[in-house]
Amino acid sequence: MFDLQGFGALLLSGATVTIKLAVTSLVIGMVLGLLGATAKLSNIWLLRKIATVYTATMRGIPELLLVLFIYYGGSILLMTLLKKFGYNEYIEISAFWGGVMALSIAFGAYATEIFRMSIQEIPIGQSEAAQAIGMRPLQTFYRITLPQVWQIALPGLGNLFLVLLKDTALVSVVGLKDIMYQSSRAAQSTQQPFTFYMAAAIIYLGLTMLITGFMMWLEWRANPAARYAKKISRQSTHSQSTIG
Repeated sequence: MFDLQGFGALLLSGATVTIKLAVTSLVIGMVLGLLGATAKLSNIWLLRKIATVYTATMRGIPELLLVLFIYYGGSILLMTLLKKFGYNEYIEISAFWGGVMALSIAFGAYATEIFRMSIQEIPIGQSEAAQAIGMRPLQTFYRITLPQVWQIALPGLGNLFLVLLKDTALVSVVGLKDIMYQSSRAAQSTQQPFTFYMAAAIIYLGLTMLITGFMMWLEWRANPAARYAKKISRQSTHSQSTIG
């Protein structure tokens, strides 16, 4: 039942594409999330409205539709714009970058709210103290606010990344050769869909476990107080055992 009949290499290549798609979308989505959260907390009315419309719209559209809109509609939009400059060649957005744009935009909309809530968790007095000692707003953000935001937002971002990893399967509908595409191809060739879809599920589960472990390590690294408390606890336990 679990004989992959020579399709194992294809599934592994699909896993590589899935990982690249997820990581690229994560990086771009986090940048969009930070920008969106900054805009939502801005004193400029227009920026707040743009960020609000962005998050409300992107969270209301299913990711599959977003992939289809960008992959097919993006090509039409680019060709329409470039025709005005005399360029009449056909333009096709690649399945990979179409997927990256769709997943990044969706991830960024959810990350915006996580970053916004994390920033609001930081006491306003810290920013006021930084300004009092002459720090510029940008310095305050990168040296005071951002490190604490990272610690607060990390669990939520980890959960979003797990959802993002599974959402990469949606991009297979536009021809991206990821895990789902390769497993579907193998299932059709061998007439053994259960075997190959089960193999795909195992690969996704394995990636999820690796990411979960990595996120737990990042949370531990981002919390020096917890590390110090654990160190003190180990020293106390060692001292008590030595005395005993």
